[in-house]
Amino acid sequence: MVITSRNNPTVKKILSLKEKKYRHLYGEYLIEGDKMVSECLATRQPLTLLILSKSKAEYYPMPLIEPPMPVFIVSDDVFLKLSDEKNPQGIMACIRLPKREILPPKNSCLLLDGVSDPGNLGTIIRTANAAGYDEIYLLNCTDPYAPKAVRSSMSGIFHTKLYIGEGEQIFQALQDVPMITADLNGQNIFRFTPPKRYCLVIGNEGHGISAQVDKRKEYTVTIPMRESQESLNAGVSAGIAMYVLKQSQFQD
Repeated sequence: MVITSRNNPTVKKILSLKEKKYRHLYGEYLIEGDKMVSECLATRQPLTLLILSKSKAEYYPMPLIEPPMPVFIVSDDVFLKLSDEKNPQGIMACIRLPKREILPPKNSCLLLDGVSDPGNLGTIIRTANAAGYDEIYLLNCTDPYAPKAVRSSMSGIFHTKLYIGEGEQIFQALQDVPMITADLNGQNIFRFTPPKRYCLVIGNEGHGISAQVDKRKEYTVTIPMRESQESLNAGVSAGIAMYVLKQSQFQD
């Protein structure tokens, strides 16, 4: 059966997942595109509904989907309404939101302190996964499960543990982990030797780190820049810092 009405209850529910309050109400979030869905299936994410456009459903290999799950087929016009992509690929899925107790990190980790742009947040998650930071703590950040953040993470969201919580919960988990923050007045990061285990803090795009994080930091580093440039994008700064602090692991 192909759904052709935008007023269909399931269509309305899928559309509502673009908003944070409904993601929390239903306990689900959206992913879109061939690569994201393939990675979702490969990593056995808790997928609750596979959504296909009529055109996609004509050749998508249904028998390869294991375990079996509900498949929802909509007209191409309805899929365009559901999609956030400029060039939709005709496939998206609903995934259950993870529920995690906030635990201390096993290795070096990230603390994102007030990162408000979903594109930056997704980029940082993507880079963290690439650089080997498995645990990411989010304090007063935008929702990492918003469509733009998920899209920017390029499946990094499937391979990292995101801990979202209040200040004291997060600080309790990080109490034995030295924090490294980035600031214009810090030590040159290329000459800095980090401790064996640390927490790299990435602050808000416009205001930097919060006062509650600032009083807990142990180290401050800076990325050197030409005088003509005042600052770097938060995602770019995070990427440079993540790799520089782990450079010894990438020298083989």
